[in-house]
Amino acid sequence: MGCLCCKPSAIEDSKESPRERFSSKASSDLRGSRVTSSRREEVHRAKDRYDSNDGRAMLIDKHANGSLRLHSEHFERKREKMEYVVAQHPGMGSIPKATEGEQVAAGWPSWLAAVAGEAIKGWTPRRADSFQKLDKIGQGTYSNVYMARDLEHNKTVALKKVRFDNLEPESVRFMAREIHILRRLDHPNVIKLEGLVTSRMSCSLYLVFEYMEHDLAGLASHPGLKFTEAQVKCYMQQLLRGLDHCHSRGILHRDIKGSNLLIDNNGVLKIADFGLASFFDPHQSQPLTSRVVTLWYRPPELLLGATYYGTAVDLWSTGCILAELYAGKPIMPGRTEVEQLHKIFKLCGSPSEDYWRKSKLPHATIFKPQQPYRRRSEE
Repeated sequence: MGCLCCKPSAIEDSKESPRERFSSKASSDLRGSRVTSSRREEVHRAKDRYDSNDGRAMLIDKHANGSLRLHSEHFERKREKMEYVVAQHPGMGSIPKATEGEQVAAGWPSWLAAVAGEAIKGWTPRRADSFQKLDKIGQGTYSNVYMARDLEHNKTVALKKVRFDNLEPESVRFMAREIHILRRLDHPNVIKLEGLVTSRMSCSLYLVFEYMEHDLAGLASHPGLKFTEAQVKCYMQQLLRGLDHCHSRGILHRDIKGSNLLIDNNGVLKIADFGLASFFDPHQSQPLTSRVVTLWYRPPELLLGATYYGTAVDLWSTGCILAELYAGKPIMPGRTEVEQLHKIFKLCGSPSEDYWRKSKLPHATIFKPQQPYRRRSEE
């Protein structure tokens, strides 16, 4: 990659190698911090539901190891389903029955071939007994992530086990979209989907990924570890390169945050967790849901309810990451959508009165601050 942080010496400004700097115990601690940070975010998001005065400000945020699902998510799931129909890629349609039959004969379960046939086209399912689970490194409502040994290729991988409740077709379609997106991407700074593991009798699916030792959020929160300016530049360069590849392939990530940016012991950064990602066409406007991006990294237009947007939403999140690396902590940790928007205004300044008067965004009226904020970013 040619970046400083891709070299062993860039992990720390001392002469220690990455393996010395991050011992096996430290690596375990960092993996734990990845799960803990995600859990901490879930607690904040759940609390948002009850703290917010606006009944519509209920958050459903996708995390590195799963999703936070609230009891009142039914309406949002319907909106997401509508988006899926609108925003799916042309190649995501149904496949001929003959092809579906061939996939079943190749070892794919019928419930997966019937709904996600296009996403698995050309692939053969891996056998579960060709992997040895070593340790659980993350968990969510509908998924668990394991460090495992690929016995066929003699290497360490990450297995993401996704469970489907009653094999609901819409849930399978969402997973099919994520698989289709991952297969469309091929870049050194984007996590690689190496295969799928399933069985005809099971109601779950394993996604096989290359294994990464750390995530950016875990490293940033590790006691005694402070990034140098060279490291910050290196990580940001890799993040922007990965995003540029995604955007050039017509894909929005829509959940850029530290826990979704994985890093190996050589300092290579890869964008991961495409569960909220969507196809988009920059030359053709199409409505998308505004209920994406973890709250602290969500841009103001989404907080105001915008449904027509593009690559700028990922770039806003990237800017938040940059500031966070320099500050050593999240710069705008809002508890509710209203508070998050006002934190943005306090830092960047609020829009002009003319903007509010002309704005047609759904939440512009209720989220407008009573008094204008001046820009304080230079401070």
